Amino acid sequence: MELNTAFGLALKQLRKHRKLTQEDFTAVSSRTYLSTLERGQKGPTIQKLEQLAGVLGVHPATLLIAAYLAKDPHRDSQELIARLSDELQALGLTDQY
Repeated sequence: MELNTAFGLALKQLRKHRKLTQEDFTAVSSRTYLSTLERGQKGPTIQKLEQLAGVLGVHPATLLIAAYLAKDPHRDSQELIARLSDELQALGLTDQY
């Protein structure tokens, strides 16, 4: 599955899980743009990702991880999170913040 398609699927699943409509995002996005994202026709900017995550009430990384899990449904979420943690530690980023 293409990453934009996976992102759109994850966005739509999280939106529905939170019982939100596309109209609930009007403060940060038009309904047309949100629909375009959910259909995988476009990908969001980092700023837009942060805004969308804010409406969903999740960290932007959660939305990205959900997209990567949708892209590869056989991937274990705990394995992915452990990998990210290991990479951040190896880069020395866990001690800087």
